[in-house]
Amino acid sequence: MAAPSRRDVLRAAAVLAAAGTLGACGKSGSEDSGGPVTVDLWHGQTDTGKRALDALIAEFNQTHPGITVTGGGGGVTADSMLQKVTAGLAAGSFPDVAYIFGSDLDSITRSPQVVDLTGKLPLDDVWPAAKAAVTVKDKVRAAPALLDSLCVVYNKKLFAAAGLPAPRAGWTWDDFVETAAKLTDSGKGVFGTGWPGVGDEDTVWRLWPMIWDLGGDVVSQDGKKAGFDQVGEQVLGTLDRLRTDKSLYVDPKPGGEQLYQVFLAGRMGMVATGPWQLPDIQDRKLDYGVVALPSYSGKPVTISGPDTWTVFDNGPARVKAATEFVSWMLDAKQDVRWDLEGGSLPLSTTTAALPQWKEHAAATNGLQVFVDALETARVRPTIAAYPQISEHLGTAAVSVLLGKKSPADALKECVEQTNAVLAVPS
Repeated sequence: MAAPSRRDVLRAAAVLAAAGTLGACGKSGSEDSGGPVTVDLWHGQTDTGKRALDALIAEFNQTHPGITVTGGGGGVTADSMLQKVTAGLAAGSFPDVAYIFGSDLDSITRSPQVVDLTGKLPLDDVWPAAKAAVTVKDKVRAAPALLDSLCVVYNKKLFAAAGLPAPRAGWTWDDFVETAAKLTDSGKGVFGTGWPGVGDEDTVWRLWPMIWDLGGDVVSQDGKKAGFDQVGEQVLGTLDRLRTDKSLYVDPKPGGEQLYQVFLAGRMGMVATGPWQLPDIQDRKLDYGVVALPSYSGKPVTISGPDTWTVFDNGPARVKAATEFVSWMLDAKQDVRWDLEGGSLPLSTTTAALPQWKEHAAATNGLQVFVDALETARVRPTIAAYPQISEHLGTAAVSVLLGKKSPADALKECVEQTNAVLAVPS
């Protein structure tokens, strides 16, 4: 039997939300009577991130008698976590904590099983972007889990081999396309750049800085229609130019893992990514640089994708223990370890001021570029319609990446679908 598509799961979530109830998991039992509490964590982290989180979980378990966090991960990558958790909610079997993208938070909070954490978390010194990512309708519905920004990491060796100067801040998307073509060497299996080609959020979130730069947005100011209808064709046209130049590696699997493996193998000149990728790049001993995203206007613009630890109600004892765990993760002592080992940026000003972080930023090539980029970063809106809008834009992007539709035709269909979504009251 085929796995449910993102479209099917989102539709199921909407039906369940309309009904207003979801099955209880029934995990509480003796735990709510004072017995040992097990917290089931689904995180979807891989490689370096998983190792960092495993170490933190082990320390929490050692220092918190009576609570055991099990970090099995949920069996999927973070990119597929919304689908996994939504299916679990529908089946009545769901985790106590899950790693949910900030852009998916409004959608998942339609479930009454998502715990309201307003007033229960230490958020005073957390960066505004991270606070915005966990706030839905003025209530705190999750704990910040990760803060990042998007920049371009490039392979200095491949630039030198192609006789190209290193890219510099202020470059344009025209510069990017031309550079990618010059870096490409099909005989050696070298690609200029890459793009996730599944149509998931990893595909889509890279498009928003391009759209914002051209004056567009996710939705119009009145929230009634797509905000990218006037600029989307130019953005998708940039992808089409990369495709027709044959300078683009399109990753067919969720999570962008193959795309990054191609880059880590020294066969890709440039990749748009976040600070989480730096530890793996350093492990491979690649000679790399980091530069701000290109733009159409020449002015810096990027995106921050704060993610969340969302807590689910499997009974009072589990909620209390899960909240204790996510609060512990927010503490600067743990946050700095997660940042250093997992490739995140500091969640708070307190973490950023720690000597460990300052030393790390000074010693890590390119890391400060990601931090500086936060000054021009925007975040996706926490609106109920966002996952469906993302789905439609992702489908449009993939149809262009694979040469199945022109940018104009792909955009037209996407805008029509988005407007239909927004016409339905949330």
